[in-house]
Order: sequence, then C-alpha cells, then structure tokens
Amino acid sequence: MNRRTFLTASIAASVAVLLSGCGFRLRGSESLPTLPPLALEGDTNSAVAQQIASRLQQLGTQVAADAPWRVTLGTPVLTERRLGGDGRASREHELTLSARLSVQERASNAYHINNETLSTDTRIRVSDDDLLNRETLMMEAEQTLARQLSQQIIERLSYVEDMQ
Repeated sequence: MNRRTFLTASIAASVAVLLSGCGFRLRGSESLPTLPPLALEGDTNSAVAQQIASRLQQLGTQVAADAPWRVTLGTPVLTERRLGGDGRASREHELTLSARLSVQERASNAYHINNETLSTDTRIRVSDDDLLNRETLMMEAEQTLARQLSQQIIERLSYVEDMQ
C-alpha cells in the first residue's frame, strides 16, 4: 500500500512539473490579468452587459464613462433551433447566444477588436406539452448562456495585448 501511494504521488508530481514547464495553466479568474479602466458602451442594459460589469468589478477593473478604453457591446441575440421530428413528445432545442464586441483605444481611436461576434450555445430537452416547465428550463438556459458569454467576452478582453 505504501509503494502504491508513493508511486501515485510521484506520478502526480511529475505530471505537475511537466505541465508547468510547458506553460500550462488552468483557466479561471485567477489566471486573468488585470485590465485597465474600461468604459462599457452600446447595449449596457442586457443581462450579458450586467454580468460583464459585475465580473469586471469582482476582478478589480474600474468601469468609468471616461476610461481610456471603450468596450462597445452589441445587443445579444438568442437563436433557438429545434432538433428532431415534429412529434408531440419532448424535443431537443439548441440555443445560441451571440453578441458583437468592439474595443477602441480612446486616445488614438484605434480599434483593437472591431465588431467581432462571440457566441456560446447549449442543448436542452424540453416537452412542448409542459409549458410551465418549458419556460423555466428556457429561462435557466438563457441565464447560463449569458454568464458563459460574459465570461468569454472578459477572456477575450484579457487577450488584447496593448491593453496590458
């Protein structure tokens, strides 16, 4: 038993050393660099924009109207595609939430991201006969997609090299 524990621990340590040596790191809020002050413009009333503003504040990024970087958010678009036949049983739905993003440096008016579309999707199975449950499932899926898209936008902002 001691030998097995020792081998497991040494293999895990070796893998960790190899992964850290090649530059691997887990994605998450700790791995995101700090961003300079940003101005959020465009559709700032959407659930995605509110998620972005909240997440930026959690990361310690100042959000101010006169910030040196302007982040323009397009109105998020939710598309629904029904998968499967026309039967009255439960059916799988593919939901896609997308939004346009632009990042402009205020001093030079240069765009570092110009009207790029980011999107995320999910599939859910719902019964068209159970309307109350259907609406609840759809609303929960939309909220999840908004969180995922806002995180994707923040990650995209962190890769704009000139902002660092």
